[in-house]
Amino acid sequence: QVQLVESGGGVVQAGGSLRLSCAASGGTISYAMGWFRQAPGKEREFVAAVSWRGGSTTYADSVKARFTISRDGMKNTVFLQMNTLRPEDTAVYFCAADPDPYAQRDFFYWGQGTQVTVSS
Repeated sequence: QVQLVESGGGVVQAGGSLRLSCAASGGTISYAMGWFRQAPGKEREFVAAVSWRGGSTTYADSVKARFTISRDGMKNTVFLQMNTLRPEDTAVYFCAADPDPYAQRDFFYWGQGTQVTVSS
């Protein structure tokens, strides 16, 4: 059974950084992994995705050059390094996984989410 557990959320001032982690279990070593976020009153939106070996990454335009997604295959963990954070980055961030090794938007498994709050 696939389980995704996020950590690393918190409160940070604008311009600061946070690093989110997602520990995956249940045979996800060959899965694509991704991060999504949902702000209050808004739809959940795509943030970033990484292929199963980490060789291919994709980002939403709003986070390009500020966020970096990566994965540690040995530990089956995916990370989201978030720099130069803005108040509009405030949201619940969700980790996602999919059996398609190169999934970029459609993910089947989801974590519970971790809150990120950026104060101005």
